[in-house]
Amino acid sequence: MKFTLQHTDPKSSARAGLIETDHGQIQTPIFMPVGTVGSVKGIHQHELEDAIKAQIILGNTYHLYLRPGMEILREAGGLHKFIGWDKPILTDSGGYQVYSLSGRRKIKEEGVTFRSHIDGSKHFFSPESAMDIQRIIGGDIIMAFDECTPYPCDYGYAKKSLAMTHRWLKRCCDHFDSTPDLYGYKQTLIPIVQGSTYDDLRKQSAETIASFDREANAIGGLSVGEPAEEMYHTTDIVCQILPKDKPRYLMGVGTPMNLLECIALGIDMFDCVLPTRNARHGLLYTAKGNMNMKNKKWANDFSPIDEDSSCPTSRFYTKAYLRHLVVGKELLAAQISSLHNLSFYLWLMGEARKHIIEGDFVSWKDKMVKQMAQRL
Repeated sequence: MKFTLQHTDPKSSARAGLIETDHGQIQTPIFMPVGTVGSVKGIHQHELEDAIKAQIILGNTYHLYLRPGMEILREAGGLHKFIGWDKPILTDSGGYQVYSLSGRRKIKEEGVTFRSHIDGSKHFFSPESAMDIQRIIGGDIIMAFDECTPYPCDYGYAKKSLAMTHRWLKRCCDHFDSTPDLYGYKQTLIPIVQGSTYDDLRKQSAETIASFDREANAIGGLSVGEPAEEMYHTTDIVCQILPKDKPRYLMGVGTPMNLLECIALGIDMFDCVLPTRNARHGLLYTAKGNMNMKNKKWANDFSPIDEDSSCPTSRFYTKAYLRHLVVGKELLAAQISSLHNLSFYLWLMGEARKHIIEGDFVSWKDKMVKQMAQRL
């Protein structure tokens, strides 16, 4: 993987860059739609490419490991071929899902034992097996196996967990570097900064992660319940330490406002389930604010869902029709809403990039954050 830093905003740490992988190029800043089990919920792959303009999607190691399983994915030739997607894929390590299974897992130095949420069967992930599993899934970018601590988190636990995450990273790197790529294209391993919301731990982790000199770096353990200002503070501290010549990926973030504020701090890559999850509940994001499509005010509004949207679907269907679908719990409601939200997120990233290059990112960002915080 190659990263070229193309532009830096003169009034912030915002950057525009280019990531090159064997499955194609990614213009940053970028948002990655989450395809948990090999599908972005309710969205066809051709819609991801043609309507949403996605340049990379994310697959979930924990879920793909359980279903369809490694045997099927290996036989298929990896996730790209299995789902019919020829652009880049990033796979997480399964660490966050294991964290969320608090009542179903045991964490030890060797790794994590957990029980499947599907059938209760017992499984084990180690740093080494997480690398092997992601090799088989076939992500272009794969993540180190780490422990994501909860919020709030006791300092002593956070410190102990961080030390183990760093030891696990060494094992991940050693095993990854000693094993071959499986499907004829290059895979890249990214380490993850942890340390809860403690400044000294985050600084220590960022320095440790940077010392491994991998092609990119990630920030984990945020957007787990902490206030937004605390997330921004921690992100800022870490971005000041992580190398400027490598992409920075903030995991699991967030709202459109979160994305713009974190771009200003120096983040290049994002992923989050919010645009599709909220779409399934009738919440739409627009440049002028949020729309709750369950509200009766849209019942006889026959204007386009969002005439300013880059998504053709949002310009074609009316608010009244979408509300009718949402209230009736029609499957098409989730499809239209998900298409809209993901198109908006990718449009927002493209606009951010444009304004970074033009040199007026901060004034544009401040205006957009104020607008998007409104409820329509």
